[in-house]
Amino acid sequence: MQLRLSQLFSSLQSRMILLVCLLVLPLTLIVGGLHAVIIGNVLEEEIGKRALQAARMVARLPQVKDLVSASDPDGVLQALAENLRQESGAEFIVIGDRDSIRYSHPLPDRLGKEMVGGDNKRALELGEFYISRAVGTLGPSIRGKAPIVDHSGEIIGIVSVGYLLDDVENIVLVHRLRAVGMVSLLIILGILGAITISRRFKKAIFNLEPEQIAHLFTERNTIIQSIREGIVAIDRNSEVSVVNQQAIEILGKRDREEVLGQHIRDVLPGAKLSLILGGGEQRVDQELVVNDKALIINTVPMVEHGEICGAVASFRSKDEIDTLARQLSQVKEYSQMLRAQTHEYSNKLHTIAGLIQVGHAQKALELISKESAGYQGLIAFLARAVPHPILAAFLIGKYNHAKELHIDFMIDPESQLIDVPASLNREKTITILGNLIDNAFDAALNHTRPPRVRLTMTDIGNDLVFEIEDSGSGVPAALTDDIFVRGYTTKSTDRGQGLYLVKLALTALAGQITISDSDLGGAMFSVFIPKLKDTH
Repeated sequence: MQLRLSQLFSSLQSRMILLVCLLVLPLTLIVGGLHAVIIGNVLEEEIGKRALQAARMVARLPQVKDLVSASDPDGVLQALAENLRQESGAEFIVIGDRDSIRYSHPLPDRLGKEMVGGDNKRALELGEFYISRAVGTLGPSIRGKAPIVDHSGEIIGIVSVGYLLDDVENIVLVHRLRAVGMVSLLIILGILGAITISRRFKKAIFNLEPEQIAHLFTERNTIIQSIREGIVAIDRNSEVSVVNQQAIEILGKRDREEVLGQHIRDVLPGAKLSLILGGGEQRVDQELVVNDKALIINTVPMVEHGEICGAVASFRSKDEIDTLARQLSQVKEYSQMLRAQTHEYSNKLHTIAGLIQVGHAQKALELISKESAGYQGLIAFLARAVPHPILAAFLIGKYNHAKELHIDFMIDPESQLIDVPASLNREKTITILGNLIDNAFDAALNHTRPPRVRLTMTDIGNDLVFEIEDSGSGVPAALTDDIFVRGYTTKSTDRGQGLYLVKLALTALAGQITISDSDLGGAMFSVFIPKLKDTH
């Protein structure tokens, strides 16, 4: 039984109904009880006043005074009193003389006898008008007492008008039953109101129980705090309502209290979250500078019941993303290098195996010696001229890829790339060289001349200079601007991104690029990157 009750009142709706009922029921019962008591008292008081008023009226009738003075020789007072009693609705009207002897009574056999109840003294001796309770011959009653005074001012008798308490209680009972009905109606309305309120409340909180809400709140906070990105949310007034620890650290704030409740423009200027509240566009992977710190930011609106009720911004330091991109670029270059080496050496091993099988062991040894000397020579050259692991590994990868494509890829032996600033963004440099060399490979392969590509590098002077030449068909002068537009391509395939990325990287490095004719027969792309520019 106890388990069933606990299950019954485990939901929020049941507990709200129980709570409202516990509040409404006692209050309604108390008010109803007081109402019933007050009604009883008021009705008894009003009935007493009515009885007293009727007694006053009868006592002041000249006919009554004259008949009482004459001792009512003809018994007229009985008929008169009965008529008045029926008109007033009283239970009895008793008229007595100075000695309380009755001249009228609802029961004729009681005439001539002394009035009972013992409550006539104040009227007969003191001349007072009053209301009393007493037990008469008809039973307990509420009485209005009035003295009868003759023309000389002498008290000559008494009038007693009464209502039986049984009748009074019946009248009070009717009114109390009405009060009980009203109380019951209020209780039912209270229960229905509690059910309505609880249902609306449950709907407003998506039919969740308090324990579920608490769990979701804890879960949300844990998730937000565990995210490596900064999270800031605003309400309808553009004030910060949620912020995680990562955002506090990125923005250089002391604690949450310094951010919560502040306007978003004071916390994250330039994020334009307030515009989203008015239906503005959200931002995706856009760069934003806050307190001289470059951030990558995303913004989305919060929608509730089809209306925008807030906005959320997630952001992280651009330096972290750049670091990750550089690491991925290194991995990509290493992967390309290994793939090219694997494929090239696989071809060489098959060639050597074939020479041995056909009995040309000497030629196999010569091939091994030649390949070993060429590759070792390249590695020795790069170790001397390009003492930067990332760039050197990149060039080795391109060299092996060229051999795989049967392209004669030459690196000018006079090249040198030693004086490279530590601040130079290697990832952007590799983006530039990689796309230009890949385009040179494509151009060389798409011409009838033997495919040849040449790379020249120098660090003499204030710039790093790279020249990439090919034996392709060159670049017409009319297209020198168009080829750097995103999506533009002269190939049949859906490409056109490489030179656009080169342009973006050069812009970030404050570099330049020119196009001219190469003595190899194709185009020569010359890249100039300043050394003194901080390119981090």
